[in-house]
Amino acid sequence: MTPGIDAARKAGISHTIHEYEHDSASAGYGDEAAEKLGIDPARVFKTLVVLVDGKNLVVGLVPVTSMLSMKLIAKAAGGKKAVMADPQDVQRRTGYVLGGVSPLGQKTRLKTVIDASAQALDTIYISAGRRGLEIELAPDDLAHLTGAKLAPLQQA
Repeated sequence: MTPGIDAARKAGISHTIHEYEHDSASAGYGDEAAEKLGIDPARVFKTLVVLVDGKNLVVGLVPVTSMLSMKLIAKAAGGKKAVMADPQDVQRRTGYVLGGVSPLGQKTRLKTVIDASAQALDTIYISAGRRGLEIELAPDDLAHLTGAKLAPLQQA
């Protein structure tokens, strides 16, 4: 399996693994997951890594139906400005390839913020650590495992 799945198993949290055939031509990994798994895209959260104030990498999780607000994630992380992180830095620090970055089981555990909309859902889907593999779990369990805080992150 993946380090993300191992982390969920070791913690003993309730979760379900969902696998689908990833199409390498697909650019929207979260949208592809929702379509192939037949679930509401608002329940699929994409894992985005940003650089806050030019020094700290921070993970933001938002539904694939929305855009991450750089202003809101910077504020939630205690900073002033955020930009998308360099893809090579993301892969080096998390141990995952883009499109398969999981908030769980990262090589270097990064500060994590989950969009507050997750609180309204019983379970959400996140990348389990590779393209074509999702893990479904309760938002509270994800927050506990990652040490995440919940805050509004969606761009208006």
